[in-house]
Amino acid sequence: MVFTIIVHLTVKSDHVEKVKAKLIEASRVYVNDKGTIDWFVSQDVADPTKFAIVERYEQQSDVQTHINNPYYQLFGAYVKPLLSKPLELHRVEELDTSKEVEVPPQTWSAETDN
Repeated sequence: MVFTIIVHLTVKSDHVEKVKAKLIEASRVYVNDKGTIDWFVSQDVADPTKFAIVERYEQQSDVQTHINNPYYQLFGAYVKPLLSKPLELHRVEELDTSKEVEVPPQTWSAETDN
């Protein structure tokens, strides 16, 4: 099962271009780590101070390779002071979409919370 980390960053408005460049550089570095499937970076279309990183690994233990990369400390030291709030980090396992599933019929209405 693919292990994924989703990171949301909000940057101080006067540092958007610096962080954008650093994220692109980081993606080009981290995508080469053993066990890394991909390392995507995105910028919010409505608020340019908001970025998202989607890190995809073959398995959860491959995150350690990412953390052990010497670039990891450099990246954190560069970006952390430029954030306007602490980053949000979510660890998830991707769902297996290769198999058919049976979706239960809808038995609720749009007006209920259930």
